[in-house]
Amino acid sequence: MRSIQVLHLEPTDVCQAACALCARETDRDFRKDRQHHLTVEKILKHFSTDQIAQLNKMFMCGNYGDPAAGKYTLDIYNYFRSQNTSITLGMNSNGGVQTTMWWHALGTTFNQPLDYVVFSIDGLASTNEVYRKNVKWSKLMQNAQAFIEAGGSAHWDMLVYRHNQHQVDECEQLARDMGFTWFRAKVSKRGFTDRLEAPIGWQLPQVISAQVDCHALKEQSAYIDAQGNMSPCCWLGSRQRDFVTDFDSVQSSWNSVQPNIVCVDTCGSLDGGSSFSNQWQRETQLC
Repeated sequence: MRSIQVLHLEPTDVCQAACALCARETDRDFRKDRQHHLTVEKILKHFSTDQIAQLNKMFMCGNYGDPAAGKYTLDIYNYFRSQNTSITLGMNSNGGVQTTMWWHALGTTFNQPLDYVVFSIDGLASTNEVYRKNVKWSKLMQNAQAFIEAGGSAHWDMLVYRHNQHQVDECEQLARDMGFTWFRAKVSKRGFTDRLEAPIGWQLPQVISAQVDCHALKEQSAYIDAQGNMSPCCWLGSRQRDFVTDFDSVQSSWNSVQPNIVCVDTCGSLDGGSSFSNQWQRETQLC
């Protein structure tokens, strides 16, 4: 096994939201009725306690599910913290599930300087649910506030569309008023629909299809999905039918006439630029 310093977990494939461009809605092979929840025991099949103790970071983010919907999410975080007191813990969530007590408990667990939760909030009360369908605004705000008041560092990430671009400044100000640590805004690479139109005056994201500059190799990361399967990264595990476990074959393709298309589109690099470096068009540290 290659040396792993960063572990990406998807603790569940359950989510209350129905975002139009999410794999939950676009992957025809995905079955919403077959719910999976990752456990500590499944993680330990891939990583020993000694390996966990050597990790720099563990974070949760979902291809299909929201980490806050996981049955064992708090248990997993507490286990990792018990085995590695200095590990950085992170999570990405729409913020609209669980109770304020749950989020307060998460905030107390996330007690290291670099720990964070990214709240994906795409506008204000009038616009967030256009994309984040079924995410209730009042519940989201209460949960985010509970996490912040417990000492957690909250980051507000906003996808900018035509219907919400007029609220970017207001969103940043609200994030500041609530005590968020960061505010970031970007245009989605997933494309657009009739209801989700490209914003005017914002640079559209560019996918650079050139030489592969592998993000997973650079940060020494790996990914485990809600069923306990491990892949080199979340992009190679982003479709259940094409879930990749063999990294050697993927790497060997990079110098062939047909390099792995997921790697090319995700980690393509050209003239110092990459599909990562052109994402965020506003990044503001608030406190």
